[in-house]
Amino acid sequence: MSSALVPIFDGHNDTLLSLYRAPRNGDSPRDFFTRSDKGHIDLPRAQEGGLAGGFFAIFPPSPAAAEVVPAVGATGAAKSYARPLAAQVEQGYALQVTMDMAALLFRLERQAAGAVQVVRALPELRRCLDAGTLAMVFHIEGAEAIDRDLNALEVLYQAGLRSLGITWSRANIFGTGVPFQFPQSPDVGPGLSEAGMALVQACNRLGVLIDLSHLNEKGFWDVEKYSDAPLVATHSGAHALCPSARNLTDKQLDAIRASGGVVGVNYHVGFLRADGRSDAATSLSEIVRHVTYMVERMGIDHVALGSDFDGATMPGDLGDVAGLPRLVTALRAAGYDDRDLHQIGTQNWLRVLGQTWRSPENR
Repeated sequence: MSSALVPIFDGHNDTLLSLYRAPRNGDSPRDFFTRSDKGHIDLPRAQEGGLAGGFFAIFPPSPAAAEVVPAVGATGAAKSYARPLAAQVEQGYALQVTMDMAALLFRLERQAAGAVQVVRALPELRRCLDAGTLAMVFHIEGAEAIDRDLNALEVLYQAGLRSLGITWSRANIFGTGVPFQFPQSPDVGPGLSEAGMALVQACNRLGVLIDLSHLNEKGFWDVEKYSDAPLVATHSGAHALCPSARNLTDKQLDAIRASGGVVGVNYHVGFLRADGRSDAATSLSEIVRHVTYMVERMGIDHVALGSDFDGATMPGDLGDVAGLPRLVTALRAAGYDDRDLHQIGTQNWLRVLGQTWRSPENR
């Protein structure tokens, strides 16, 4: 089978944020339906690269200044870096930005004339994969838009929300994120608040996937204690290979395996390299290195892909979403066969979503 025919369902991208921010930053607007060299994902490049779908993140950036996520990593000869947690954002502001970006998501679906679908249930996702329709999962990164009474969660769920990261790398009323620091353990800050524990249980009841990427270690263990769904980190790496606070320790990987969960391996070079450097002159073989470490630690049933396209620095020989066949080729060269590639590419995500999205049609 040609590597180009292996479909990839991606655990995380920031394409909606890129589209949303371009005109607000004084840049020319990006057209999602026209192939270009701007950003990492547009529909033509997604089709060229075999992107079958993914978690399309909604993230309210801090209003005071542009966030620094794409540049995260040591630079030059630096051996370490430390960026403080971003300031908390106000719920009303976060909810308004979330509404704006969700409207953008739904407009893309409408304008795509059937080429794109926002999926809310596993049968819809499977139909999209079979038909070659780009499947978009409505994901929120950082729960700042949600009020303490969880009223916004109920409404957002009805609108299509199916995946939620409790934190980005800043604190909120539910929990605390990890800072962008290297080298650093993810064991920084307190665990979930009482509101955070209630949020976990409400997500379980509704069938919203809880994303552990960006959450600190104490918060991770609180989710492990209070959640009855598989543990999932949509876009993280192995701390043993790159000791960034954003990556997962072996103990965390073991807990994800034990729960039946999944880790989507992040492509950001600063979370891949042993030296933590944010250097685009990095090979996609570093992605393969993290995949292989996790497969050997957790088993192939628990490893998937979570690019961080449009939100991070990609390996130069990957480039953008059109480069996914090169990643598949590199995985094949490392010994992964067709069955393995389909598990990593799509099947592990389908399994964990089927176990997490609790609506009757997923049974």
